[in-house]
Amino acid sequence: MQMDFEPIHLEQQANYLKALEQCTQKSSDYSFSNLFGWADEYGLSWTWNENLVWIRQSKPQTRLWAPIGPWETIDWGDVFNRLFKSGTRFIRIPETLSRLWQKNLQDRLVIEEDRDHWDYLYDINEMVELRGNRFHKKKNLLNQFIKKYDYRFKTFSPSMIEPAMAMQADWCNWRDCESSEVLSAENRSVFKVLMHWNDLVGLTGGVILVEDIIVAYTLAEKMSDESIVVHYEKGCPDYKGVYQAINQMFLESLPNNFKIVNREQDLGEEGLRQAKMSYNPSGFLKKYRVEIR
Repeated sequence: MQMDFEPIHLEQQANYLKALEQCTQKSSDYSFSNLFGWADEYGLSWTWNENLVWIRQSKPQTRLWAPIGPWETIDWGDVFNRLFKSGTRFIRIPETLSRLWQKNLQDRLVIEEDRDHWDYLYDINEMVELRGNRFHKKKNLLNQFIKKYDYRFKTFSPSMIEPAMAMQADWCNWRDCESSEVLSAENRSVFKVLMHWNDLVGLTGGVILVEDIIVAYTLAEKMSDESIVVHYEKGCPDYKGVYQAINQMFLESLPNNFKIVNREQDLGEEGLRQAKMSYNPSGFLKKYRVEIR
């Protein structure tokens, strides 16, 4: 059966979110704002086939992502027989779905762990309180920021879109984004999300201002009643402890129902992995690569 993919667009956001709600495990990749923000960079498209939304990337190579919908009710043997041939490759498959596929398709699949794409999960209460030796360095940097600067934390609102864009542009100058395709792609993704802030469901965030100038911002998205995913977090390097401050203050500002924060993957970058591990994750949302034999 032919699958007709089309570009990811805002008009289907509500229907996509209904499908995502039926997934029993939600990784950061599949939040709508993530798909929308990175669609141009990964060449993402989707197709709506029966009860599932299939996602395909075309850059840097063509791969399918996990289908979104009611995984436990699907006859996966029938679906794979009708839609796919030997050699088809899938990436970013959450652990729950990989187990379902393995149970239903057994030796028809080659399943490999993909550590670079694991989502880092953290206990929000721990991240706010920063108690004990495990968080001593983080707490120290936070306290330095609090004592040194006359700051204000504010929850993100539409009035902050343009100032946040200005800070993002400055950040890219500081980091020389033009010399890095990864940072350039992220920069374009940030601007796309900010420009559509009012159209995207579930977005939230925060900023820290010093002398009414944004020195840090974070953009996040609700994933469930208890979890939130942080998509972007940027700080001005002139302010020591600013990253620890925006992280702690934003999480502290959230309603009490949120228990887990997902800070996405490290993509195999050693420096990023060390930074994420330094916050002592409470767990991981594991993901896998899958190929049909």
